[in-house]
Formats: sequence, C-alpha cells, structure tokens
Amino acid sequence: MLIFDVHLDLSMNAMEWNRNLRLPVSVINEREIGLTDKRDRGNALVSLPELRKGNIGLVVATQIARYVAPGNKLPGWHSPEQAWAQTQGQLAWYRAMEDAGEMVPITNLRELEAHLKLWNDDMPNSGKPIGYILSLEGADSMVNLSYVEKAYQTGVRAIGPAHYGPGRYAQGTNASGLMGPDGHALLKEMERLNIILDATHLCDDSFWDALGHFNGRVWASHNNCRSLVNHNRQFSDDQIRALVERGAVIGGVLDAWMMVPGWELGFSQPKSMHCNLEVVIDHLDHICQLAGNCLHVGIGSDLDGGYGKEQAPYDLESIADLQHLQALLENRGYGPADIRNIFHGNFIRFIRETWAFS
Repeated sequence: MLIFDVHLDLSMNAMEWNRNLRLPVSVINEREIGLTDKRDRGNALVSLPELRKGNIGLVVATQIARYVAPGNKLPGWHSPEQAWAQTQGQLAWYRAMEDAGEMVPITNLRELEAHLKLWNDDMPNSGKPIGYILSLEGADSMVNLSYVEKAYQTGVRAIGPAHYGPGRYAQGTNASGLMGPDGHALLKEMERLNIILDATHLCDDSFWDALGHFNGRVWASHNNCRSLVNHNRQFSDDQIRALVERGAVIGGVLDAWMMVPGWELGFSQPKSMHCNLEVVIDHLDHICQLAGNCLHVGIGSDLDGGYGKEQAPYDLESIADLQHLQALLENRGYGPADIRNIFHGNFIRFIRETWAFS
C-alpha cells in the first residue's frame, strides 16, 4: 500500500549530516563508522532507495534553519539572512535530486494526480522518482514578509512558524508566549498564498493564538498525544479536538521520546522502554477516539530528524518497515479503508481540498 510520509528532513540529512541519500542505508551507515560528531552516526534509517522499497512514493520534505538571538543556547544561525541562505542550500540539494531523476516536486493538483497515477501503476518502484511537497519547519529564515512569496515561488506549500525555543514569528517547543504582530502578519501572508499552517512545534500560547488569527488550512505534520506522553511537545486533548474541528490531519511521529513516557535522551534504549511500532498506533488510536473516526490521522515519521535507530521503534530496521503498520493496524481491528486513509488517504484528501481552487 502506498505510504505518504508528511515529515522528513531529507535535505538536512544530506547537507548537515553529509549523507548521500541516493545510497542504501547500509552503505550510509558503514561510511559513518567511527564518526562521533552527531550522536546518531551509523544509525540512519532513511534514504531514497529505502523509500522506494517501502512504497513511500510521496513525502513532505523540509527546509529548516533556526535563527538564534544572543543568549539562545540552541544551535542555529546568527542572522535571518544566514538562515535564509541555509534553506536555499537545502533547496539546491532538492533541485539536484530532481535533475538526477530521484525526486519530483509536487506544487499543484495536476502534479499530484500525475504522480499518484505513476505510483499506482505496476512498474517497479526502482525507476520512479519520490514526489515531494516542500515545507518550511520554522519561519525564522523569512527575513521579512516578502520572503514568504519568494518561498512560495520555490515550491513551499506549508510553513510551521516555530521550531524549538523562541522564534522570530512564534514561540516553539519548550518556550511560551503569543505570536505577536509579526507572527500575525506572517499568518495573513500565508493565508493569502494558500500556504498550509503546520501547527507542529507551536507552544500552547502560540498554538491557540495561531488558530485564532488564521483562517486557512491547518495540519500537524508530526505530533503525538500529551495524554500518553506528558510534554509540551505533544498535543493536549483540547488541542487535538480543535484541530479536528478545523479539518486538520495529524501525522504520528516515531521519535521514541515522543512515543513512550519516561524516555531519557542519550540513555534510554528502545527495547528496554518497550518502544515499538505498536506504540505509535496507541497515539493514532487516541486521536481517532477523540475524533470519533479515522479521518484525521496519518504518518509523519520524522525519522532521521536528528536521531536514528537508537531512538526509534526497535522493530524498525529502516523506513521501509513502515509497511509493517498494515498488519499491526489490522490486528487492532482497523479495516482496509481506515488503513488506506492512515497510510495516505487522509493527507491526500486534505491536499486535494486545499489546492482545489489554487
């Protein structure tokens, strides 16, 4: 069954982790033996061949670059202009993958339907490009509001206003506070351009502020449930209900610390914490129970989003193993239509509705 993964940091892995994503994961990991500059070296789960192996033919792929003000201890760039330049380097990698026939941009309904037709034929996946919708994770690189349209012209179709900590337009994970006038102006420009608001990473204050000021389409590309893992990175039940009321779809994320309670970064191990693919179904099921249906959940794995196999479900050898979710969902009583919706249908329906008049 076709999988649509709505959150993968592909260009970040290529450019900052220096991974050649055209190679099998095993080759990438072999080359990283002995490297210690990143804590997940040798534990990569994602590459373009693995996406094809797992029939993951459509993804939302990110650009990401944080601005950090003086005193901010998070990693990032010292000016918005530097952050913008970083995102453009990431864009150049996507363009190079297009030139190599590895990827193809999806920016409108015509391109989406043509790509779905390609991936639903009987030809081997080895010759098919991975379709990608471009998303900006954190809006710090928008030097000013004119850059929002520049980003749209390069293919950006979704923006998350914040990432971790305080941002220029909104407050993110582990921060607090409202978006403020600049954030509201960003939302207005996004609404004008029909750019999707990605509510992921917004702190509670900014989350409610955003929903109150944005009349466009909202999704959450990679979020789990606070009632199962009590941290501000997850959504509360009230937030989930609010997103459902807005017609949003929420992508279940496979970062272990967001899946199981009590995870200690750098110390916990997936097996000892009983973190397997069943756990993400617990989160998806919780959302379905709140919604009263299976129309608001999907997959936003965030695999290799700054972590690897050491911090992912232990029954996952590569991203291709997302296909195991089908049998696990069947065992939970989910029918074929529900599984299709979770694997790809809900997010594809959302995009079709969003782009219907673009």
